[in-house]
Amino acid sequence: MSECRFNIDGMMCASCAQTVEKVTKKLPGVTEANVNLTAESMQVDFDPNVTPVAQIETAVADAGYGANAQLTTENFAIDGMVCASCAQTIEKAVKQLPGMIEVQVNLAAEKMRVSFDNFVTDNAAIEQAVTDAGYGATLADEVAHPEQAEALAEKKDHQLADLKQRFIWSAIFTIVLLYISMGHMLGAWLPSFLEPTLHPVTFALTQLILVLPVMYLNRSYYSVGYKTLFKGHPNMDSLVAVGTSAAFIYSLINTGLMMMTSIGFHDQLYYEAAVTILTLITLGRYFETKSKQKTGSAITKLMDLAPKTAWVQSGDTYIEQPVVDLQLNDILMIKPGANIPVDGQVLSGSSNVDESMLTGESMPVAKAAEDAVTAGTLNQTGQLLIRATRVGNQTTLAKIVKLVEDAQATKAPIARLADKIAGIFVPTIMILATLATIAWLLTGQSLAFALTIFVSVLVIACPCALGLATPTAIMVGTGRGAENGILVKNGAALETASQIDTIVFDKTGTLTKGQPEVTDWYFPGLSTAEKTKLQAQIASIEQGSEHPLAAAIVAAAKQAKQALPTATALHFIAGQGVTGQVVGHELAIGNQKLMAERHLSTTLKQQQSTFAQQGKTAMLIAKDNEVLGIVAVADQVKPDAKAAIQQLKAMGEKIVMLTGDGAATAQAIAAQLGIDQVISDVLPDGKVAAIQSLQKEAQVVAMVGDGINDAPALAQAQVGFAIGNGTDIAIDSADIVLIHQDLMTVATAIDLSQQTIKNIKENLFWAFAYNVIGIPIAMGSLYIFGGPLLNPMIAGAAMSFSSVSVVLNALRLRGYKPKFQRAL
Repeated sequence: MSECRFNIDGMMCASCAQTVEKVTKKLPGVTEANVNLTAESMQVDFDPNVTPVAQIETAVADAGYGANAQLTTENFAIDGMVCASCAQTIEKAVKQLPGMIEVQVNLAAEKMRVSFDNFVTDNAAIEQAVTDAGYGATLADEVAHPEQAEALAEKKDHQLADLKQRFIWSAIFTIVLLYISMGHMLGAWLPSFLEPTLHPVTFALTQLILVLPVMYLNRSYYSVGYKTLFKGHPNMDSLVAVGTSAAFIYSLINTGLMMMTSIGFHDQLYYEAAVTILTLITLGRYFETKSKQKTGSAITKLMDLAPKTAWVQSGDTYIEQPVVDLQLNDILMIKPGANIPVDGQVLSGSSNVDESMLTGESMPVAKAAEDAVTAGTLNQTGQLLIRATRVGNQTTLAKIVKLVEDAQATKAPIARLADKIAGIFVPTIMILATLATIAWLLTGQSLAFALTIFVSVLVIACPCALGLATPTAIMVGTGRGAENGILVKNGAALETASQIDTIVFDKTGTLTKGQPEVTDWYFPGLSTAEKTKLQAQIASIEQGSEHPLAAAIVAAAKQAKQALPTATALHFIAGQGVTGQVVGHELAIGNQKLMAERHLSTTLKQQQSTFAQQGKTAMLIAKDNEVLGIVAVADQVKPDAKAAIQQLKAMGEKIVMLTGDGAATAQAIAAQLGIDQVISDVLPDGKVAAIQSLQKEAQVVAMVGDGINDAPALAQAQVGFAIGNGTDIAIDSADIVLIHQDLMTVATAIDLSQQTIKNIKENLFWAFAYNVIGIPIAMGSLYIFGGPLLNPMIAGAAMSFSSVSVVLNALRLRGYKPKFQRAL
């Protein structure tokens, strides 16, 4: 059980408080709910595994109030994990803390993400709980403190170098030991004093001398393995420690017997098995660690975009100082060829800036005074002087890194079965190894035979593969998505996106550009010169209006570089249009109602109808009481919209357009794009109901919107795609943010999610299959039917290979390339 505080909005009296309490207590998993009307808060005791926080917030919202959990979310770097059992142990220990809502430990990233009520517990308590479980935890806010990321990277590099050195020295002693212990079986030369039949004691003592350095070099397996075993939560190191200890102790006893009795027990020595297992497992762990570093390369690449130092104005000069020390409104000098360290505004200078990391566009963008620049982008040609507007973890780049980090720290629902098995895996293996040993002894087999079974079962079992199967694929998949402008917020969204069968697109700002543009100047009977002159006059009249249609006309005139004459006697008529005088002529611009009010007839009704069918707004133009023509304005379809829709349809997705526009305009846009189903005349608060209606007919509904007025609908859909604008990427209501504003990335995001989930399934299949097949073989199943007995050294090699193979399979996603090219 956990407890959590919620801020409650909208309560007016004690009756409101009672209502909120009642609806909350009715939820399964909730044992107590106490509302404080004065503080406008509620404390709830509940099981977050039965009723998530979001469900409580929804229940209160359905009752007519607002509820927001007072949760703090933090990431911690975890030391000492070696397998999935370690991750499960840490999760269980931290979940027992009061006020803890959610705990997710990522074995591949060696991180833990927690959500908790900071009124009840704190970071120190969390770190202590991890320490008490036998591991280490350090708060890892790498975005706010990049030096932490550097320290963690250095630590992992040191760990990798240590594993490499351990393996090299272990391999040297192991090869010599293998030659001495097994060479004579293959006819290899041995000096006479090492001949086991002539000098068995010397033969055994030489092996003992060679095995001790290897065990010392790999002593961490024993210190960690036995520590966790005695604490009651054994891990992979426990299996290795117990298995190799059994082989070593059995061999040591036989060595002692030889020394005391002079009887040859040289064929009962298993020193070489112990050191070979340790060496192979160290080699496997080296490859696994090296591979895991590559899974997080996307974050490293993103963080490397931001320079470590910047040139800051100090009086009449500029000094170089660390980026972490920069403050708001600092004046920075950006030299040509340098990455921009913060979000800012250009004060002086001009240059071309490569913004491909934000927009996906390879062409640089010209920047001059008053233009905005973004952290991580590359200043190419000129020197810029900028004022810092966002620094530290508030920059766009930092927010992107934070989103990717959070996504990589989460789990996908597909991992639940593996997590459950990992929680009991090691104790189960130890029981199976013991039972198999006893069973073979009862059948009359020798102690040496039974020992082989015991050691083989312990070292072939691999909970690591189960624990790495999901997080490695999610880390690589979400990282590859970030490199392509796709920010997936969590593992659950990644998995759900792979199952989408219906996609709902908002029209304005998503399928269309979101701002009206002049599409037609229809003036039959006027010459080109007359038409150009009239266009300038119309724009001069509209220049005084703030209406979006007027802005479109003025923008078109400015684009044509037309000089606008002075307009006078302007008169704006709500719902009709505008009138005014220009160079001695009276102009009227508006709809049919405006013309009727002025008793002006027109013969352009057919053309008006044509424009309406095309989804355009037609404005009639009258000059000196004569209707001369029409200016047609429309919110233009984005260049890549049609290709994106066709690609999604080819992938088997059902496409729906949702808009507040009238049916005629909506159908016209849908016809241009090839969309079959249209839901029109929908007010903003009706979009949620429209999504709910579609969810009754489909399995998984996705919503694609601009993340502003579409927020409720994005939240209602199983997967919400928010089209970012390159800098506005912190969109809370969306599950996936597309920062390139490229609609084709919707198809890419779905395809990437499908490929990632496919990779996870492959990893899980291999992890389960390996253990299901390998453990019975180690227990002697083949021997029963006349087959061979599994050598413990081969079992150790197989265990190491299983973990490495899972990570290498996940790394294949690094080569993922979008199949769908954006429309240019």
